[in-house]
Amino acid sequence: MSAGIFSTPRAVPGKLAPAVAGAAVVFLALPVFLVAGWPLAGWALAAVLWVAAQAFALLLARLPLDADNLAAAGMRGIGTTSRALLVGIPLVVATVSDERVGIAAAVVYALAYTVELLVGVAAYFGGEAKA
Repeated sequence: MSAGIFSTPRAVPGKLAPAVAGAAVVFLALPVFLVAGWPLAGWALAAVLWVAAQAFALLLARLPLDADNLAAAGMRGIGTTSRALLVGIPLVVATVSDERVGIAAAVVYALAYTVELLVGVAAYFGGEAKA
């Protein structure tokens, strides 16, 4: 692997394919939960949190990316950071309330997020380098 791969600027890839890949993980987890007899409340919590996090990310993406707009850049940074809190807090509350539900939701959400991240990274490094 060449060190230049990390220093070559690339265009920001689209966010649709990673989001759809993560949603597919959540969707495909439902039959697994049904067959394995795992708590459907855990799957439902993960699905709701996934949709909420994607809606929040979509809202943040509407903010301008201009280098001149420091307020929008700050809001994007704070919003992206707080997205983890918006997902983590309900997961902790659910786990304290019912351990099986909370852990099931956390595992499904973590798998979906990991797939979203991997598809996004692959799209970024698979894109054309900027001249």
